Amino acid sequence: MTGEAAQSLRDAATRIATVSDTPRLDAELLMAHAAGITREELILHLHRMDVPPGFAALVERRMDAEPVSHITGTRDFWTLTLRVSADVLTPRPDSETLVEVAVAHFAGRTPPQRILDLGTGSGALLLAALDEWRDATGLGVDLSQAALDIAGDNARRTGMADRASFAQGNWGEGLDTRFDLILANPPYISTHALLPRDVADHEPHLALFAGADGLDAYRVIAPQVPGLLAPAGIAVIEIGFDQGESAAALFAAEGLAVALHRDLGGRARCLSVQMRNR
Repeated sequence: MTGEAAQSLRDAATRIATVSDTPRLDAELLMAHAAGITREELILHLHRMDVPPGFAALVERRMDAEPVSHITGTRDFWTLTLRVSADVLTPRPDSETLVEVAVAHFAGRTPPQRILDLGTGSGALLLAALDEWRDATGLGVDLSQAALDIAGDNARRTGMADRASFAQGNWGEGLDTRFDLILANPPYISTHALLPRDVADHEPHLALFAGADGLDAYRVIAPQVPGLLAPAGIAVIEIGFDQGESAAALFAAEGLAVALHRDLGGRARCLSVQMRNR
């Protein structure tokens, strides 16, 4: 019967609420994926639709705590739709704060020409920045070759393969170029932390955990920044909500000027780091 999709969507959202904080959104994304349309098209035509084939199976996968992004294979970030998989951390909306901080910094200044993304994963931060600054080129570094394969595919899908390059490496180790903008969303979760199943069971632990206090990645990155940052450049680095002072201290110890930035929810989200005496 035409129109059954609306009731099916409500029922699915009720079930998904037991495993997700965003059940209605999850259900809409899954139904849109099953129907082969956008979420916006689904909302517009929902009350005239039949239940798309395969929707029930997608709901069952979500009930088993599989992330929606892994089920659909995509995630929207900034202005882009990116391919994601279990090999990369799914980009979070809160990480867009890093791009916002960079955009605000360069407003009225010479745009960045060389951009570095440390721990690039899906390439989300690098590609978002390259989409903002169309004359820039960028390098994404990751320890995982599987992640680099995803990032390279996303560069091709978004039409930026000619401006984005990728390399396997341990943060900034071995790089001899200075960059106008450095972006990084390193792992910052304590190995003792308890995480939701859709994170702990489905996302790469390499991109999540950073030692007992969650600061191990910053201990590596902070000493590298002075040798990677152009004199008038800026590094914007994501942190855990309770790591503002401890992470900032590691960068300040390298003689860098550090500022804390909060996301729309008011939580500490990232640090911006610049050379002193510019």
